[in-house]
Amino acid sequence: MYKNLAATLVAACCSFPAFAQPATAPVKAAWVYVTPLTEAGWSRQHDEGRRAVERALGAQVQTTYVENVAEGADAERVIRDLAVQGHQVIFTPSFGYMEPTLKVARDFPAVRFESITGYKQAPNVATANARYYEGRYLAGIAAGRMTKSNQAGYVAGFPIPEVLQGINAFTLGMRSVNPKAEVKVIWLNEWFNPPRERDAAITLMNQGADVLAQHTGSNAVMIAAEERGKLAVAYHSDMRKVAPTAQIAAITHQWGDYYTRRVRAVRDGTWRSANLWGGVKEGMIRVDAFGPKVPAAVQREVLARQQDIAAGRLHPFSGPITDSEGHARAARGQALDDAGILSMDWLAQGVVTPLPR
Repeated sequence: MYKNLAATLVAACCSFPAFAQPATAPVKAAWVYVTPLTEAGWSRQHDEGRRAVERALGAQVQTTYVENVAEGADAERVIRDLAVQGHQVIFTPSFGYMEPTLKVARDFPAVRFESITGYKQAPNVATANARYYEGRYLAGIAAGRMTKSNQAGYVAGFPIPEVLQGINAFTLGMRSVNPKAEVKVIWLNEWFNPPRERDAAITLMNQGADVLAQHTGSNAVMIAAEERGKLAVAYHSDMRKVAPTAQIAAITHQWGDYYTRRVRAVRDGTWRSANLWGGVKEGMIRVDAFGPKVPAAVQREVLARQQDIAAGRLHPFSGPITDSEGHARAARGQALDDAGILSMDWLAQGVVTPLPR
């Protein structure tokens, strides 16, 4: 599976020149995390990627990280400090880090920067993201099979395209097996606030949702579902530790292979700015870790559809697709292209909560 990632990286490289000086001393690599480093969630998965780099490269790399760094001025200060300290490659995995990363990169042309979830590149700034929506669609299939109320709740951070992709793919996955399914959304307008995440989950369950999903940074939604005897889809990490019976499945992000390849490229002097958007096929997104309440038949169905996505036989955004306002978004037999997915600014039919304006 990972050999496809290498091919994708080669194909995605831009015309920027390589940094041709191979490292003789250990490569100093740093990560900046937007939330505290907890036992599960967004930052945890990126730190698992950092640890994978250490395991793979051993004495060839020296890593560090800074956690709980707010987007904006704080991020610029931390990224700049890491560059001043002599780090040769700095990974900044949060969308709000994109502009601070670019600003610092202009002042440190010899340092390589990796803007994870960003989309703006420079000769010393690469971008990478994952097709999270593929995992969302698969989880939606499981949720559609498991719900009894036909109501799902979704606790979401910000109404940006990445989040809208996830909500829509989850809804389309649910309705592919359960046309009566509906999804309610609560917007938090922040990534990490466990008390508010928990309150939103409880509100959605009080409104009839018996299955929950989330695009936030903690495991609070999973804990709330476990306490209420409901079901939930873990995001970023396997969260069975806190939701042993509530978890339907986990959509996990696998960054270790990508990070290792990029640090190794710095060491070898072959690093180039690139743009990668990888998913199930490349091993960056995986759905597994099914909970005990999920029947074997549902597990087999989800895993089969995962194989279909990897093989290119299934596209989560294949038509016909209608949005929540009744407008056609994809005709039968057609699939949204990457440009349409990346600029997504609508909600799919079945999402009953209006898009914030």
